Amino acid sequence: MQVVASLSLKGGVGKTTVALGLAGAAQQHGLRTLVVDLDPQANATIALDVGPTSATVADVLDEPRLSVLRAAIAPSAWGEGLDVMVGAEQAERHNHPEPGPAQVGRLRRALQRLDRLDADSVDGLDDEAPDPYRLVVVDCPPSLGQLTRSALAAADRAVLVTDPTMFAVSGVQRAFDAVQTERQRSNPDLQPLGVLINRVRPRNAEHDFRIAELRELFGPLVLPGVLPDRSAIQQAQGACMPIQRWDTPGAREASTVFTLLLGRVLRSERPRRTPRVATAPPAPN
Repeated sequence: MQVVASLSLKGGVGKTTVALGLAGAAQQHGLRTLVVDLDPQANATIALDVGPTSATVADVLDEPRLSVLRAAIAPSAWGEGLDVMVGAEQAERHNHPEPGPAQVGRLRRALQRLDRLDADSVDGLDDEAPDPYRLVVVDCPPSLGQLTRSALAAADRAVLVTDPTMFAVSGVQRAFDAVQTERQRSNPDLQPLGVLINRVRPRNAEHDFRIAELRELFGPLVLPGVLPDRSAIQQAQGACMPIQRWDTPGAREASTVFTLLLGRVLRSERPRRTPRVATAPPAPN
């Protein structure tokens, strides 16, 4: 199970768009995926058109037991193979500015329990269980409190989302610093997957300047595919449909970028560690 956080420390740059686009690409390619909506605005939950549940991600962060996890996860109306750990404004109560290690680790513990449950199902303990999640996409809030730190403590990779404007460039630098800090604090396996530039307009001098600035700052971390500023992205979200099924030239252009992003995610996946099997010492001569 690969966990990817969609991260920005500036609002309005499209981190939810990236989380939804990546989830849609994974679904299109047959990878069972879970979206964890950590943003108290719950925009990802709304766009994924999830039905009512008896628990939310806020309850999971209160007590990450399996029964609570099951109650907080529901299928998306986008179709088979895509589930959601539903967001709620009550998650804001977990967004402390200076959380302790136990608070930061709750999402990681919940996902580890979910991963173990999936592994047990694959081993035949529950023949009717679905395939395990191949990908978990975490949509973070645009602030560096407990919620975002929880996502980084649980993630294998972080996509740093920005748009080509002055303030957003500053925000992606802070996001990069947050990844490096959390890596030192609690999650040595965490790595930045790359910087994804959103809402790019062709032949715009300011956008060209900021993109060049980002490439100078982050080098090969800046992903080669950029997301164009297309109304199709907002239209698909408003219709609660994946961009991959919105049949316009702008949607196809964006869908290609998300497919490339998915490929980068899968190439970065670490092999699952297998337990070492103890062997008996050789018999004496």
